[in-house]
Amino acid sequence: MREEFLWVEKYRPKTIDECILPDGLKETFRAFIAQNDIPNLILSGGAGVGKTTVARAMLEQIDADYIVINGSMNGNIDTLRTEILNFASTVSFTGRRKYVILDEADYLNANSTQPALRNFMEEFSGNCGFILTCNFKNRIIEPLHSRCSVIEFKITKDDLPKLASQFMKRIIHVLNTERITFDKSVIAELISKHVPDWRRVINELQRYSVNGSIDTGIFVNLSADNIKTLVRHLKNKNFNEMRKWVGENIDTDTTTLFRKIYDMSEDVVKSNSIPELVLILAEYQYKAAFVADPEINLVAAFTRIMIDIEFE
Repeated sequence: MREEFLWVEKYRPKTIDECILPDGLKETFRAFIAQNDIPNLILSGGAGVGKTTVARAMLEQIDADYIVINGSMNGNIDTLRTEILNFASTVSFTGRRKYVILDEADYLNANSTQPALRNFMEEFSGNCGFILTCNFKNRIIEPLHSRCSVIEFKITKDDLPKLASQFMKRIIHVLNTERITFDKSVIAELISKHVPDWRRVINELQRYSVNGSIDTGIFVNLSADNIKTLVRHLKNKNFNEMRKWVGENIDTDTTTLFRKIYDMSEDVVKSNSIPELVLILAEYQYKAAFVADPEINLVAAFTRIMIDIEFE
């Protein structure tokens, strides 16, 4: 089964105590579990921080019936209506409240699907609760905000060391269980690179572990020379070489790459073009958080730079 193959599913926490979260958030979710009744919720935060995992863990702990609907894949109004109606209109075997987890709810159409969801919440309020997860809460319409408690997965700089340490122990357990040899310093660097996107770290490690070991070879070389090669392709408007560079460096963290280009912009870009470059980098860095294909997004960003930016 696919779930057995994917580490993010195989090792998904089953309880709130197992989740990698700041103490304040854990206490909030423990309180819901203690009440044995989860209110309608909007869980908002960055990718991979554990929103869906928390929703599932709470419902597992109160032994509730639930379904998970992915808003970005199955978010059209007809699919939503059919799935929710079929599930919410029947009584649970336990006689208790059922729940719908709407994952990536910020992808639902704000003019049609989200208003319909508001009506579902009202119609089935006695029998069914709703937990919405999203990266951008501002993309959820106000009537849904008013029907839910909004909880933001805020992770401060003070939280990060403790959470990274907890996650390091979790990862070491996963790698030992999977019989993967590893360099501990490499794992620490990978966590530091992507924290607090726990899901991405796990996915990256599974991908890098296909040969049975994880060492320093997993890191793409983002040296000054490598960046200069990219800049040369952009300056020469050599689309094919730029696209080839992206393909060879697709594992590079987009935030780090864009930052390096930003830092060297004064040396390679004409002064009158730097403001436009900053706007392009900011636009595509934002898009990188939720695009379906990161490679296409990166090629699009560099294509814009090739067209709009004047180089020295």
